[in-house]
Amino acid sequence: MSFSWRYEDTTGGPVPGPAVTFDDQAEAEDWFSTTWPDLLESGVEQVTLLDGETEVYGPMGLRTP
Repeated sequence: MSFSWRYEDTTGGPVPGPAVTFDDQAEAEDWFSTTWPDLLESGVEQVTLLDGETEVYGPMGLRTP
């Protein structure tokens, strides 16, 4: 499968974001670790990591407590 991120608002509703896929979970997480501030600025409040259609984990909020 391929890994991707689902982008959401605070209620879990869909938010547009980059349509990128990754060969493995580590690659997806590395990309996210450098991109999350830009995602937050564009209106993404939380993300869920997907392996194909299967949720790996999330939702994970982008705002620090």
